[in-house]
Amino acid sequence: MNSAAGGILSGIAIGLGATAIMDLWNLFLKRMFGIQSLNFCFVGRWIVHMPGGIFRHRSIAAAERKPFECVDGWLAHYGTGVTLALAFLVLASSDWLAQPTFLPVLLYGIATVVFPFFIVQPSLGLGMASSRTPNPVQARLKSLMTHTIFGAGLYLCALAVGYAIR
Repeated sequence: MNSAAGGILSGIAIGLGATAIMDLWNLFLKRMFGIQSLNFCFVGRWIVHMPGGIFRHRSIAAAERKPFECVDGWLAHYGTGVTLALAFLVLASSDWLAQPTFLPVLLYGIATVVFPFFIVQPSLGLGMASSRTPNPVQARLKSLMTHTIFGAGLYLCALAVGYAIR
């Protein structure tokens, strides 16, 4: 297998793993503190409304339900994690995957919070950076921590992939 294909497969594995770690974090928050995570069925609902020309909703919860919205939402969630992992590998130095370092990928994970703050949440009717939610500060901190965990997950999964390859 050539190095480009190996890098792509590694990126896919790292993205899937980091997203799963992020989901475990959200499960921990829900079980231990009752803090709900984003409903990925709503993400799917948002996505399946797009072909009809609807990209923003006043309230995604009030929008018409669509078949397979939950499946679409979860696929989008994991697809986004893979895409973000692959994007990091493109942006990182070519030897990062051979010797992953923590700080760059942690900062990258934190930076990815711009997507929910300025694209997803406003499009779902939650306002810019969750400004229309019942507790915006808690929602913002949760998003920030979740994306920090994603960055840490990218690092841990890169270590695991490197170990598996050796």
